[in-house]
Amino acid sequence: MMNTTQQTRPLALVTGASRGLGRALAHGLADNGWDLIVDARTAGDLADVAAGLGKRVVAAIPGDVADPEHRADLNKAVAEQGGLDLLVANASTLGPSPQPALANYPLDELRRVYEVNVLAPLALAQLLIPALASRGGTILNITSDASVEPYEGWGGYGSSKAALDQLTAILGAEQPSLRVYAVDPGDMRTQMHQDAFPGEDISDRPEPETVVPALLELLRTRPKSGRLRASDFHTQATVTA
Repeated sequence: MMNTTQQTRPLALVTGASRGLGRALAHGLADNGWDLIVDARTAGDLADVAAGLGKRVVAAIPGDVADPEHRADLNKAVAEQGGLDLLVANASTLGPSPQPALANYPLDELRRVYEVNVLAPLALAQLLIPALASRGGTILNITSDASVEPYEGWGGYGSSKAALDQLTAILGAEQPSLRVYAVDPGDMRTQMHQDAFPGEDISDRPEPETVVPALLELLRTRPKSGRLRASDFHTQATVTA
């Protein structure tokens, strides 16, 4: 059991669940006995994922996490289930591709990056903290090494993830009854990563599924809140398996 409550079927809300790490983690959680609320911007893709997850999905709600009405719908779905054990803020946006230098970054595009990558995770957490607190739950915000490394051309996305890191750290300090993590999953073979390197071959990057055992190990062991790397848990996950 990867949750400290007495719920026999813990509930997770996973945003951005139609592809990449969100989809892989949703399957990993379902395989380990979790029920799921999932969201994604594309209704058709989300429906396909929900069908693959079967009865573990209690709600599949298409929409944009930056939209307050969509977040309200997610909150309503959680309320109907009587509580929440895990909030995974996985949905994010890279911004323009190719990524522009900060000196030329369109500010409207940068605002959109911050709306999705920073403000939406906080706004959703604000709505769901009561439901999470009722079960001693966990918030898992997906971050990136671009939040701590000054990669040329990554100013928009990287700075948004740096803001998410700090937001996560402070939220963890302010909510001692919860576990609040910013987790860097490392490079993965995803569409976002391909968009970050247009025209390049990224087939050497690992599939998102390879990260899931580490995230499940994190949820099982529940260390103190903070910023972590999935690679920190790979050895432990392997030993446990």
